[in-house]
Amino acid sequence: MKIGIVGAGRIGGNAGRLFAQAGHEVMFSGSSDPAKLERAAAEAGGASTGSPREAVEFGEVVMFSVPRRAVDDALGQTGPLEGKVVIDTTNQFGTGGPQELETSAAEVNAARMPGARLVKSFNTLTAGFQRAAGGTGVAMFLAGEDGEAKQLVAGLIREIGFEPVDVGGWSQVAIIEAPRRDGAVYGEEYSGVDGARIAEALSHDPEEAARLARELKA
Repeated sequence: MKIGIVGAGRIGGNAGRLFAQAGHEVMFSGSSDPAKLERAAAEAGGASTGSPREAVEFGEVVMFSVPRRAVDDALGQTGPLEGKVVIDTTNQFGTGGPQELETSAAEVNAARMPGARLVKSFNTLTAGFQRAAGGTGVAMFLAGEDGEAKQLVAGLIREIGFEPVDVGGWSQVAIIEAPRRDGAVYGEEYSGVDGARIAEALSHDPEEAARLARELKA
């Protein structure tokens, strides 16, 4: 599969390397430093580099992984994302810390990407942890409204050695979003089995899901 990475920083760069090692074609973009993109491509074993628009046109899947303050600028460079499966790794951190939003951060970005098949994932664990934990079966949470897109992303997550855990749609996504807080899974490590227990509880009893999130974290 062809995967375009918009934002070749720590999260996007590491995920791109893991995708390439799993046999996918990867294109890195989204850095003002060409040398940084070339390093990411070299670490991924010969991936390509390009502009954000080229990465979107290249990718069957697009990973969108830029700082919150850079979202609008990056989207101005990607061109339309309509019909694309987009993995959104962003968290709502500004210069002063977490931003307060009227809806979930995932819904805000979905509205910025008309027609995109957005799946929120790769945002709950630090880049360093993700780099070390590939292949260990640690839970990688995801959420979205498009079931087929989630299945595709879940398959990619599994291929790089994490256990995909679907928490549901936008009504449930808050449990995986920043900031780190009591009863949420953001910033915490779970086994795939424990992550699945939390997701199952969330579908019918959010209070029980919050209890499990507190109890089962590593």
